[in-house]
Amino acid sequence: MKLLLTIANALFILLLTSLAWPTAVDARPYYLIVLVLVIQGIYLARTLLTGDESARSSAGDVAATVYLFLLFWFLATGRFLILDKMLFPKPEIVLQLFVTELPDMLKGLVKSLILLVSGYLLALGTALPLGLLVGWRARLFKAVNPFTKVLGPIPPIVYIPYAIALLPSFRAASIFVIFIGAFWPIFINTVNGVFNIPKGLIDSGRVLNLKERTMMFRVILPGAMPSICTGATLALVFSLVMLTAAELIGANSGIGWYVKNFADFADYPRVIVGIIFISIVVTAITWGTERLERHLLRWRN
Repeated sequence: MKLLLTIANALFILLLTSLAWPTAVDARPYYLIVLVLVIQGIYLARTLLTGDESARSSAGDVAATVYLFLLFWFLATGRFLILDKMLFPKPEIVLQLFVTELPDMLKGLVKSLILLVSGYLLALGTALPLGLLVGWRARLFKAVNPFTKVLGPIPPIVYIPYAIALLPSFRAASIFVIFIGAFWPIFINTVNGVFNIPKGLIDSGRVLNLKERTMMFRVILPGAMPSICTGATLALVFSLVMLTAAELIGANSGIGWYVKNFADFADYPRVIVGIIFISIVVTAITWGTERLERHLLRWRN
C-alpha cells in the first residue's frame, strides 16, 4: 500500500491522464504514452526487486522528476502554448524524430567513440606512467611542476590551429585535441595520488627491501589508485566536452556534429533529439566507469 501512495505514482497518473485526455486539435501522443509506461515499468521493477529503502526512495525521486518535467513540457508546448513553438517543439514530435533518426545517430556514435576512445586511451597510456614517475621522483617533480602549472590550465581548443597545420589528417588533429583535454587531469591527479600515499607504507616497503619495480606496482600504484580514478573520471568528462570541438575539425558525422549541424539550420526538433541522445550516451558511459572504479577500488571496502 505504501508503494502505491508515492509522489511518483501520483505524478504518473496525472501525466497519463493529461496525455490521454482528448482534444479537438491534436491526436493522442502515443509515443509519449509508451515512454511514460516504460518509465513506470522500470520504476516499479526497481522498487519491487530491491529491499533497500534508500534505493527505493532514490528511484521514486528520479521517476517523479522525470514525470514532472514531461508534464511541464507537454502542457507548455501542447495544451497552453507557453513556450515558443520553434525553439521548443512538442515532446511527441521529438520522440517521433528520435525513433526516425536513431539509425543515423548510432552510425555517428560509432565514429565519435572511435575519436573519443583513441584520444582518451592515448592520454591514459602516457599520463599514468609519467604521473607515477614524476610523483615518485622528487627531483623530477621539482623540474616538471612549474611547466604543469603553466600548460595544464590552457584550454585544449587553442591547439586546434596547430593540430590542423602539423598533423597529417583532420582525424589525427581531432584525436590530439581530445588527448590534450584528457592528459592533464590524469597526470595531475596521479602525481597528487603518489604524494598522498601514507609515508609509513613506503617506509615499510623499503624496510622489506622491495625492488623498485615491485614497490611501484605493489605499493605506489594501488596507493595512488583512488586519486588516479578521480583523474580518469575528470579526463573522461573533459574528453566528452572536447569531442564536440574535435568533430568540428573537418568531420561530417558524429553526435556532436549532429547537434551543431542542425543548429546551424535552426532545426531545433533535431537539436533536442541530438541532446537527448548525447545525454543517454553520457549516462551509459558514466555508469560503466563507475562500475569499473568500484571494481578497481574494491579492496577499500
